Amino acid sequence: MQLLLIHSDYIEYEVKKSTPVAEKIEESFKQGRLEEALTAFMAVESFDEADQQQVVERAVAEIEKVAGQVKAENVMLYPYAHLSSDLSSPKVAVSVLKSIEKELSGKYNVMRAPFGWYKAFSISCKGHPLSELSRTIRPEESATCGEAVVVEEKKDEVVSEALKAESTAKSYWRILTPDGELHEAEGFDFTGYDNLRKFVDYEITKNRNIDKAPPHVELMRRLEIADYEPGSDSGNMRYYPKGRLMKSLIENFVLDESAKIGAMEVETPLMYDMNHPTLKKYLDRFPARQYSIESDKRHMFLRFAACFGQFLMNHDMTISYRHLPLKMMELTRYSFRKEQRGELVGLRRLRAFTMPDMHTLCPDMEGAVSQFGEQYSMCIDTLNRIGIDVSDFEVAIRFTRDFYEGNRDFITELARKVDKPVLVEMWDTRFFYFVLKFEFNFVDAIEKASALSTVQIDVENAERYDINYIDSNGETQRPVVLHCSPSGAIERCIYALLEKAAMNAEAGEVPNLPVWLSPTQVRVIPIAERHMEFANQVADALQCRVDIDDREETVGKKIRDAGREWIPYVAVIGDSEVESGKVNVTIRAESEPKKPKKVEMTADELNGMVMSDIGDMPYRSLPLAKLLSMRPKFL
Repeated sequence: MQLLLIHSDYIEYEVKKSTPVAEKIEESFKQGRLEEALTAFMAVESFDEADQQQVVERAVAEIEKVAGQVKAENVMLYPYAHLSSDLSSPKVAVSVLKSIEKELSGKYNVMRAPFGWYKAFSISCKGHPLSELSRTIRPEESATCGEAVVVEEKKDEVVSEALKAESTAKSYWRILTPDGELHEAEGFDFTGYDNLRKFVDYEITKNRNIDKAPPHVELMRRLEIADYEPGSDSGNMRYYPKGRLMKSLIENFVLDESAKIGAMEVETPLMYDMNHPTLKKYLDRFPARQYSIESDKRHMFLRFAACFGQFLMNHDMTISYRHLPLKMMELTRYSFRKEQRGELVGLRRLRAFTMPDMHTLCPDMEGAVSQFGEQYSMCIDTLNRIGIDVSDFEVAIRFTRDFYEGNRDFITELARKVDKPVLVEMWDTRFFYFVLKFEFNFVDAIEKASALSTVQIDVENAERYDINYIDSNGETQRPVVLHCSPSGAIERCIYALLEKAAMNAEAGEVPNLPVWLSPTQVRVIPIAERHMEFANQVADALQCRVDIDDREETVGKKIRDAGREWIPYVAVIGDSEVESGKVNVTIRAESEPKKPKKVEMTADELNGMVMSDIGDMPYRSLPLAKLLSMRPKFL
């Protein structure tokens, strides 16, 4: 049997149509609803036919155990064949379900959804760490006295030795101020640095679970950017045309910025052999959980970064000291990490994500430190141009004690560069492949932190992958490797922009996206059909993403809808505009709540204003139909 246990605010269902194996039911059984319920989605499998009673007993025990943990008094039993591809006969399934219902009745308020019917259902998952649990129950002949075996779901997850080491590593937490002083984190005066205080608490307590959805989850859906994909594994999202546009623009921007500093773009495989001798060693040095799969009797894993693909390429290259520093960049669509379910939420933490991954081969540690400083500045500039400036993120710098002792001035300069205190994590022993690492971390509305840009100095992998270069004396040398993601995951940049906008709105500001990232940059609203001709003329005169709201709605509703979509410029056209040849434009970035900034201007003047906002940032055309009446609704 497969069990999926969801602790829910409510669960309700309504039968729609019977299947050939539907059980006969009374009218009252055709719909049901439970509040504050533990919902047990279950699939009875062919394995269960060997010992139905033991399966029933173990399933009941698991449901009771979880109900006790979450303090649920209501239980919904919901047959859900999609949990398995090896189902029992319908007769056995109904018998097992009824037996479980009987065993639980009297102890709980139990409701069972009917077997064999197509049903519509709605559920609201609470989202705490115990709100989503999966179990596999197997009656095995080898089990004592025929006892069924309960297996907690741990499929497709490989935990590296580095991840295990991270959980036991002794960290020294300090606050480094721009004057070079190190302060104990616990005694530091965080007055004026509230976000740093939240970030320090998040890092030291290591509380990663989410107990409520951050604001960007509602925004990503309302703005039709992205949504959860129920047909995939958790943490794998669907992106609507507007979201795909935003991702593409940020991707192109980061690639362009990397090319400007000489990075060569490459592409490497998504899948690698778990038992490849070099890769196996590297897996144990990277603090992440991996997806693993079987292919042609080989144990494979899906990449969690572009490191090993690029390192294998470096191994086969002929490299001279004249080529250094040598930079290679890959935009990994996608990287995969088997993040824990309780940590997954919206675009903040995903299992499949797009990571710009650049690696730099440096001749020695001195060259690596110099490159680290340059790439640190590059990351600040990259985030700033995306729309996330220094005031929006907190800095973490992590290093070994030995490295700090030899590079104090350099590390102090990193704090001085952002001109604010930064969090320091120091280790006596090097647990990972790097001796120095920084991250820029965004702290969201629910006080959870997420890493964006990062650079790391890697002192292991040139040796591990046998990467060499020829120095000026013709001798073979090992380079020092830098890992850099100038922006961090692309999806996480969108998350940060949405969270920033939500927090600005909470503070009484008008929420915005940067104009260059706004799916629609100008919306033209004709008041009546007779104004459509001039509306089209205005739209044709603009060199940006412009659409026309030609729907049969009131002007007030069209303006409100444009506001809900955060359109940067909204041009309303009526009789006076047609007569004057000018348009009445609301400028969102200069508006206040309930006090829009309106300016009369020509189409050419509006075009110049928008193009100035876009500047030299990447551009793509409108991702949807120009006329709103021609657009489908995705939600």
